[in-house]
Amino acid sequence: MKKPISKAVIRNQLNQQIDKFLNQGGEVVQIERGLSGRENPNGPLKPNGINFDQAKTPRTYVPEVVAALEARRNSKPGKTVKTKKKSRKKIIYDDFGEALRWEWVDD
Repeated sequence: MKKPISKAVIRNQLNQQIDKFLNQGGEVVQIERGLSGRENPNGPLKPNGINFDQAKTPRTYVPEVVAALEARRNSKPGKTVKTKKKSRKKIIYDDFGEALRWEWVDD
């Protein structure tokens, strides 16, 4: 089984990537607190990747798969006869009529 990556290892990897970025001349830009990355922060939120303006795309059906699913749905399972062995608890008495223990007995 593969050992999961610990948070310490992930933290070290991120620190190495940041150091590499800064050593190659990268720069960290400070952004004022409260600013949003949205173009119009007062406007409505846009859903990511969902565009309701496009026409509905046609689906490509696979007839043999649909036929197999329909056949499975319409098939009735065969009747299976199951015999249940009934077990019951039976009390075992000693020679003097005192109860000793319980035993499971198959009927």
